[in-house]
Amino acid sequence: MLTPLRPSDADAMADVLGDEALHGFTGGHPLGALELRRRYERLVAGPDDPDESWLNWIVRRADDGAPIGTVQATVTGRAAEIAWVIGVPWQGHGYAGEAAAALVRWLLDRGLAVVTANIHPDHHASAGVAARAGLSVTDEEVDGERVWRSKPHSSVFR
Repeated sequence: MLTPLRPSDADAMADVLGDEALHGFTGGHPLGALELRRRYERLVAGPDDPDESWLNWIVRRADDGAPIGTVQATVTGRAAEIAWVIGVPWQGHGYAGEAAAALVRWLLDRGLAVVTANIHPDHHASAGVAARAGLSVTDEEVDGERVWRSKPHSSVFR
């Protein structure tokens, strides 16, 4: 289940995202609740560029509504770049693939022409999530990460 991200989610998400292992491929470090609240406030406020939109959701377990991660999309024109993070205790259970697939489907259903995700070439779990979401790896790279791209009129979601 996906719910819109709110600054009030920061306390619970600080625990969900607090494991250093989540930063192995992306760099950085876990944020505390106050830092995360400030980040969420900025995300909810949106970008300065009027031609860009930030869409952010909390991934929640369907059975109890507990937060377990996030998915996000940066939309520019008819293109979106997506990303996902699932807390370490919930990895390997299909949550990321389900959430990413729902996000890609939602974006394409709203008329976007292309959805991409940039994934570290050694991050095999995220590559599997991208594939489950209907994205295919390309030869393109951005900042050392491989670009995965949706197929036009993908039969995966139609």
